[in-house]
Amino acid sequence: MFSVTVREHLMVAHSFRGEVFGPAQRLHGATFLVDATFRRTDLDADNIVVDIGLATSELGSVVGEFNYRNLDEVPEFAGVNTSTEYLAKVIADRLADKVHAGALGEGARGLSGISVTLHESHIAWASYERTL
Repeated sequence: MFSVTVREHLMVAHSFRGEVFGPAQRLHGATFLVDATFRRTDLDADNIVVDIGLATSELGSVVGEFNYRNLDEVPEFAGVNTSTEYLAKVIADRLADKVHAGALGEGARGLSGISVTLHESHIAWASYERTL
């Protein structure tokens, strides 16, 4: 399996509901490093996994929708705990939509999977992996 990973960052505010979250139930900020890994079993006709420039640009576009926002105020997240795991899935699914729409180039249609990892700190992170 071949893979290429591109990185972006994301800064948000949000709060959680539920005792399991302790003090994070109050509004707080979070800064994430966001890694998107694109996978395929064989290289494309140009011997690449994906166009790194397009992958970087599209990851930036997806992350940019949420950057510097209070996620509690985003209508699509109403009533949702925007956990690190949940945000990793949202980003991966949006990148998958972009692959299917051709935004990462025709060669990207041969991708077999995407995983997104959000690093909360140097000691904690969460990932979501999906097939294409």
